Amino acid sequence: MPLVPSDYNPNFIFKNGHLSTVYSGLFRRIEGLVQQRERLELEDGDFMDLDWSYSETKSEKVIILLHGLEGNAQRPYITGSAKAFNTKGVDACSVNFRGCSGETNRLFRSYHSGATEDLDAVVQHILKKQKYSEIYIKGVSLGGNLALKYVGEERILPAELKAVIGVSVPCNLYSSLKELLSAKNYLYAKRFKKHLVSKLWSKIELFPDKISKEDVLAIKTLKDFDDIYTSRAHGFKNAIDYYEQCSCRQFLPKIKIPSLIINAKNDSFLGDECYPYIEAEENPNVYFKVPNFGGHVGFVAPSDLYYSEKTAIKFVQDMV
Repeated sequence: MPLVPSDYNPNFIFKNGHLSTVYSGLFRRIEGLVQQRERLELEDGDFMDLDWSYSETKSEKVIILLHGLEGNAQRPYITGSAKAFNTKGVDACSVNFRGCSGETNRLFRSYHSGATEDLDAVVQHILKKQKYSEIYIKGVSLGGNLALKYVGEERILPAELKAVIGVSVPCNLYSSLKELLSAKNYLYAKRFKKHLVSKLWSKIELFPDKISKEDVLAIKTLKDFDDIYTSRAHGFKNAIDYYEQCSCRQFLPKIKIPSLIINAKNDSFLGDECYPYIEAEENPNVYFKVPNFGGHVGFVAPSDLYYSEKTAIKFVQDMV
């Protein structure tokens, strides 16, 4: 599918990518959403917590919402999406990845950009409810990479899965990592690293044979974190191997259901390799919007309904 035009034109102040990113992450508030938590026990003995919110009327449609790096199901980009879809008659299952719901997960491993086995566990769990005839997935940042990798892998997708949306997607993880390590993103990278490293101290207590205090103190950058923890905990050779195996861009040519990617041109987290123009042109199932503005998950709009949420709803309505 050729590049999909975008008419997103925010107020002047939010044409600045950093301002839209920071405002949306730190100051946006979503009111009136009620979530009910369900614990999903996984086959390997671990768990994920799912936060459900429902349409006012009985629905046969559900959207699975996936957060980004060190996010959770209470982040405004998740609750905003849940509320938006609920008002359109769609239930929402907001996923907290392993270790992201406020409680340390049980295993040494946790979550990462390519852990599609965990997404599949959620999909299969929802199918067992025998309630929904239509399932959609919307992933943000890391969650977007995960969602697109999931539908592009060699697996038989359930007929109920109708469409996927990815917002601010690091389609090439190493390209995104290099951007995050640049000076313009210093404060973001510092914040991410602080949260990631803080979780490792509990891992030391639970798994002293697998990670040490010296390992944690050696982490100076996000790449160090992936070399020292992510790759070891999840079976990759090193950080580069992790990025190469888990980047969703290589899976886009095999996607067989309608899939929308929304990546802003002024997203400071995304390098050139994160914009899959060629893949979108060659695969009729991949739709690619590249607004001039929006920063990273910062598609501010005058109402509570962000541009990315409005676009996701329209995409589902048009495609299904």
